[in-house]
Amino acid sequence: MQYKSDVEAVDALAQAYRDLKKEIAKVIVGQDDVVKGVIIALFGNGHSLLVGVPGLAKTLLVSTISDVLDLEFKRIQFTPDLMPSDITGSEILDEDRHFRFNKGPLFANIVLADEINRTPPKTQAALLEAMQEKSVTVSGVRHILPKPFFVLATQNPIEQEGTYPLPEAQLDRFMFNIPLDYPSYEEELDIVRGTTAIKSYDLQHVVTGDQILYFQSLILKIPVADNVLRYAVALATKTRPNTGMATPKINNYLSWGAGPRASQFLVLGAKCHAAINGKYSPDIEDVQAVAKFVLRHRIVRNYKAEAEGITEEHLIETLL
Repeated sequence: MQYKSDVEAVDALAQAYRDLKKEIAKVIVGQDDVVKGVIIALFGNGHSLLVGVPGLAKTLLVSTISDVLDLEFKRIQFTPDLMPSDITGSEILDEDRHFRFNKGPLFANIVLADEINRTPPKTQAALLEAMQEKSVTVSGVRHILPKPFFVLATQNPIEQEGTYPLPEAQLDRFMFNIPLDYPSYEEELDIVRGTTAIKSYDLQHVVTGDQILYFQSLILKIPVADNVLRYAVALATKTRPNTGMATPKINNYLSWGAGPRASQFLVLGAKCHAAINGKYSPDIEDVQAVAKFVLRHRIVRNYKAEAEGITEEHLIETLL
């Protein structure tokens, strides 16, 4: 891709976002904030965790996004008996009696980790290297994953038998934690009309893998004003209880706050949010727009907050 200037490239990114939303809307009814969050994370080279009760089209959303992005898509259904080699791949003995690496489903551009909290920590940890280093190591040999590479994981928030909550270290690898809510009455009418009759979807490939890689590098080049940078870092710092910038509510209701990765993702997310809206530099409103997605899985409530029904979203709102 050749653009005359970075300004023209940002305009192209904003147009690509509009095209993506238009195509995704052919299949997904509503969920505008969810779609926006996932696309921002993709352009920001980050992974997303989609949290919602069954039946809210989490899996359909991910497969639809992979279709319109013209990327290789693999789905992994996480179960209690899933082993690390089932997702990374393993060495097998071929007919010539030579060991050959057989790639697992992680070797794709978009990987859907469906119900990620249903598999034990041993298999959850197999994703850590892939998400952070964009590679997997098997028998001492490092295998590079294809680019671009995204993990879009789904999780049911209802506590059930046979689930293994993700450890904080793994949650921190996700750029965004995106909640899905029930559709409105009108939206549900449209969903039922479309899914209980014969209907075909003509989805167009509107963005290629090379374009995504280009836009990811473009996001890094977008300038950020010093006051916006300071606001983002201060926002993450304020979530840390018993530190100089923590508010009384944070000290009262949180056990742990967000780490430095939150500050990085707040700035990256704000850059992407500004770019998809046709702005050439983010402002404080762009940081606030992505703050809940970035912070909600990086703060840990204490027993007092749980007893009083104080949610992560409420505490983040007090900081905004």
